[in-house]
Amino acid sequence: MIKTEPIIAVKNVHESSEWYQKLLNCKSGHGGDTFEILTNDNNGQILSLHKWSAHEHPTLSNPNIKAGNGLILYFVVDDLNLIWKNAKKLNAKIEEEPHLNINSGRIEFSIRDLDDYFISICANKTS
Repeated sequence: MIKTEPIIAVKNVHESSEWYQKLLNCKSGHGGDTFEILTNDNNGQILSLHKWSAHEHPTLSNPNIKAGNGLILYFVVDDLNLIWKNAKKLNAKIEEEPHLNINSGRIEFSIRDLDDYFISICANKTS
């Protein structure tokens, strides 16, 4: 099995954790001011948050470089409508409203998080 467990650098781990928990209905699996693991209902890791410069990771050391260049956080969810409503409640910066992606055949939308990472949320099923 191969599984991706992305880690992103953020300004405020606690605020970002709360934001993602409200957006994705996920939960804290670690907690703390410098590192957080966000998990799904089955305790599977979906995303980790790391405070900029908290440890000696070379790609997490300089918050002055624009975060997320070359990266899309792509989440596949069972209830796209619920996550869309959550994004609107959070006043997330909307990049693309829900639409059919003709390449994947799935409905998706795109937003920005608190640190300006580009996030695409995609329905688990094709239309």
